[in-house]
Amino acid sequence: MFRFALATIFACQFLPLRAESLSIAAASDLVYCLDELHAAFRKAHPDVDLKSTTGASGNLFAQIQNGAPFDVFLSADLTYPRALIKAGLADENSLTVYAIGHLVVWTNKATVDVSAGLSALAGEGIQRIAIANPEHAPYGRAARAALEQGKFWESLQGKLVFGENIAQTAQFVETGNADAGIVALSLVLSPRLSKVGRWTEVPVDAYPKLEQAAIVTKRGASNPRAATYREFLRSPEARKVFDRYGFRVSE
Repeated sequence: MFRFALATIFACQFLPLRAESLSIAAASDLVYCLDELHAAFRKAHPDVDLKSTTGASGNLFAQIQNGAPFDVFLSADLTYPRALIKAGLADENSLTVYAIGHLVVWTNKATVDVSAGLSALAGEGIQRIAIANPEHAPYGRAARAALEQGKFWESLQGKLVFGENIAQTAQFVETGNADAGIVALSLVLSPRLSKVGRWTEVPVDAYPKLEQAAIVTKRGASNPRAATYREFLRSPEARKVFDRYGFRVSE
């Protein structure tokens, strides 16, 4: 019996440690970027089991408000993280701007020329224009602001179709269900979409700056890996990934 117990103890010393879990809620403009980002994170932290959910920032914010078990929230703007701080649902000191998002006018139809940017959306060949829903998607609000500044918002109302988030908006354009759309630069630069269609960047002064911010939630404050992940977002390794997807830390 003694020898059996000793052998069991000895064997247990060589059992692999169970990975620690970290749950991340991320804005949909990161949907393709996350794979590369997390691959880089795992190289340094192979003991962490990363679990990601993507969606419109406003919807993820609502889920966290309602008790969704996320440790870290990567929002497409500063509004929602600040709202979580105000509600006592996130650590104010953890607020970190990790990137600046950018808009592009994108099409996957050979007959549509988007080289003129926003002006091209008023062309006769465009019947359906996809943007993210401004009600809960920061990229949708930015698209609306750009259209309003260009005096196109009212005239194009009948042509607009709204994606639940910016990834779904891009899907509308990719599949031809929309003739063109205003989507995130990070999506059209991804390996998944980089050879699909044509795009033109919207001037950054046409819409409010899309400062994308990460924050550790109240739940994540008790998970030391959340702080580790937040620090990783500021690392040179993460920066290389963000750069490949057109994100920039400043303008």
